[in-house]
Amino acid sequence: MTAGATYVPIATQTLGSSASSVTFSSIPSTSTDLVLICNVIYNTTTANIQLGYNGDSGTNYSTTVLAGNGSSAVSTRFSNQGTGWLLDYYGGTASEPFTKVVHIMNYANTTTYKTGLCRNSSGREAMTGVGLWRNTAAITSMTLTQSGSFLAGSTFTLYGISAA
Repeated sequence: MTAGATYVPIATQTLGSSASSVTFSSIPSTSTDLVLICNVIYNTTTANIQLGYNGDSGTNYSTTVLAGNGSSAVSTRFSNQGTGWLLDYYGGTASEPFTKVVHIMNYANTTTYKTGLCRNSSGREAMTGVGLWRNTAAITSMTLTQSGSFLAGSTFTLYGISAA
């Protein structure tokens, strides 16, 4: 019997000062999937993270999101966007920690579009979503941007999964 999937750390970035973007470059194609874990502190009470691959800012991204806070639920879809949308953060307080986990399947495959599943929670709401990058190129870099700033202490860790 073979061992289960193995998470292999590729890179971690911990911000020493505020930044509006974080980039992972030179992503090796040695794994089957990627997992990105973002432990973020925002400078605002309403924020969202955009995720782009390989510098592509064309209208090649689509996202579907489901969210709920215990008393209401919402579903939203965005098509033909210039970046992928990694869910929103609403209603908290500035400087409140927030966690996002993104699982990107078959990122190094050069015959299929890339799909990512995202989930997050802030203690006030839960969200899940699926994003599609309509490009068959292997993902070699990714950039996360935010309309405000990621505050110092925010941590972003990228893992490769072998045998996913």
